[in-house]
Amino acid sequence: MEQTESTGMTRRDFLHGCTATAATLAGAVLFQGCAIDPVTGKKQLMLVSRDQEISMDKQQSPFQFSSDYGVSLDKGLNQYVSGVGKSMLPQVHRPDMPYNFQVVNATYINAYAFPGGSIAVTRGILLELDNEAELASLLGHELGHVNARHTAEQQSKGQISSILVAGLSVAAESQGAGLGDWTQKLGDLGQGLFLSKYSRDNEREADALGHRYMARSGYNSKGFTGLMEMLNQMNTTKPSSTQMLFATHPMSRERLDSARNRDSGIYRDTHSLSLYRDRYMDHTADLRSLKPMIAKLQEADKFLGKEQYDKAESALMSALRLKDTDYTAQVMTAKCMLIRKKNQKAAYHAGLAKQLSPRENQGHYISGLSNLALKKPMQAHADFAACSRLLPGNPQTTFYQGYALDMAGRTQPAAREYAAYIKAVNYASNKYTQYAYKRLKAWNYIK
Repeated sequence: MEQTESTGMTRRDFLHGCTATAATLAGAVLFQGCAIDPVTGKKQLMLVSRDQEISMDKQQSPFQFSSDYGVSLDKGLNQYVSGVGKSMLPQVHRPDMPYNFQVVNATYINAYAFPGGSIAVTRGILLELDNEAELASLLGHELGHVNARHTAEQQSKGQISSILVAGLSVAAESQGAGLGDWTQKLGDLGQGLFLSKYSRDNEREADALGHRYMARSGYNSKGFTGLMEMLNQMNTTKPSSTQMLFATHPMSRERLDSARNRDSGIYRDTHSLSLYRDRYMDHTADLRSLKPMIAKLQEADKFLGKEQYDKAESALMSALRLKDTDYTAQVMTAKCMLIRKKNQKAAYHAGLAKQLSPRENQGHYISGLSNLALKKPMQAHADFAACSRLLPGNPQTTFYQGYALDMAGRTQPAAREYAAYIKAVNYASNKYTQYAYKRLKAWNYIK
């Protein structure tokens, strides 16, 4: 047995850490007093500074992008979407923010923004748009959330607290139970985990701002009404495929009516401008060629959500027959195989995913879980170590590195990882901290 060294942590220390951490989190946001609303010019209570918004963005957006299977490898598509977004920046109220626009590989229908200016659209929603003016409207709406400081406003009102730490704790639950059955809830791994939930008032303001930004950037205002018509129809006819979209961006008939009123009123002079449909179709041609495959992935997502895993597997096999070099398809297949305890197949598809996109986290993560299921702890440890390098700051990968080393009988390094995990989650009590604490106690690391 490897020699152990005491961490000096007692049960009293462990429990005190919970209290101390809560106090630290409570004082983490410095009171900024009254600020000037960049949109209205009026005073507003604001507890979050611009630098804190940017820091929050840098912490959270990489995790959300990764949960959405990473940024698209289609550089042309990324450049096109980014160009449309950047073309509107001269019109925004906060032009000094570090904006960036990304296409993520997820197939569910959504677009979202982080408070520092990171904005993403999924492949799923791009397939629903009909022209560039609708894309500008979509990005303009997300720019509206950033410029109106909606996330910072929610935090200032106490509606958000320690999103990243709490989110990662929830991610631990959604990324598998560990400790014998790590396949729980893999179907919706982290989807939408770090996204703000906007109010109807937030949506009205973001709509008005987005409509203004796109119209003043040279687009036909009817692009915005077209976007609202599409969303309104989806809200009534496709609730399953848009569940995350409308959970974060509540839709109503009022939003559509308001857009039509603005279009026929203050923006009627834009009707001679173009919607740029041909340009949109040209730049999304490669993506649209994948539509049958993406439809199968959306179908598989629906079955995974309903825990109909045999049907999900069938849909995924159909998707792979259409395009077996799609990273998202391979990761989703690996997840489904792992849930179905087809561990060797799970490892195979996760391995293909790692080859397709070696710098994306999820392929390595699912590979690690597959190798744990196959009782290959050191291969699993290598996978989770890769996750820690690619997406640092996720305590769950720290736990699994410890778990893999524990399985391999390497007590001392396993203890270090377990102790690091407990500290990283701020001593929060969950099945993982309880397990890690019991192992450390059994090894005499905790007195």
